Amino acid sequence: MALIAVIIVLVVIAAILAGIYNSLVQLRVRTDSAWSDIDVQLKRRHDLIPNLVETVKGYAAHEKGTFENIAKYRSAAMTAATPADRAAAETQLTGALRGLLAVAENYPQLRASEEFTALQSQLSQTEDNIQNSRRYYNAVVRDLNTRIQTFPTNIIAGIFGFQTRQFFELDSPADRENVAVKF
Repeated sequence: MALIAVIIVLVVIAAILAGIYNSLVQLRVRTDSAWSDIDVQLKRRHDLIPNLVETVKGYAAHEKGTFENIAKYRSAAMTAATPADRAAAETQLTGALRGLLAVAENYPQLRASEEFTALQSQLSQTEDNIQNSRRYYNAVVRDLNTRIQTFPTNIIAGIFGFQTRQFFELDSPADRENVAVKF
């Protein structure tokens, strides 16, 4: 009878441990998926930028410095690996895009161009998608980090090497705003 009770207790403990482990795995997978969603949106943004630059170049060829900065920051953003590095690079790229759109404001013919208007619209939609992806990623990271740091999950997390993740944060309040897209 005592042996059966010990076996039942061990089975219950094993089930609890398995449940904790599985919940950590699910959160890790959701975090990886959310980071992938951010990557997809940022890649879309990076793909739109050359088209936008080429459209503006036709009207504002003398704005060479603006175009060079966008190319440099876009390249840095595409090669950044960690959330902190990615956030810093995206901050610089966002600033450069603001400069490009400010240049475009000086050219009424450019603003009237259907191609430029369509690219602005796509960029605006992509910026909204990036914001939503960042918000979701940070929520999942919050959940994962909370689980990893609370008892008794922290014991299982430590045994199996689960580690907290970095939030995708921007450096300054101005960088938290979408790129202003005016028609």
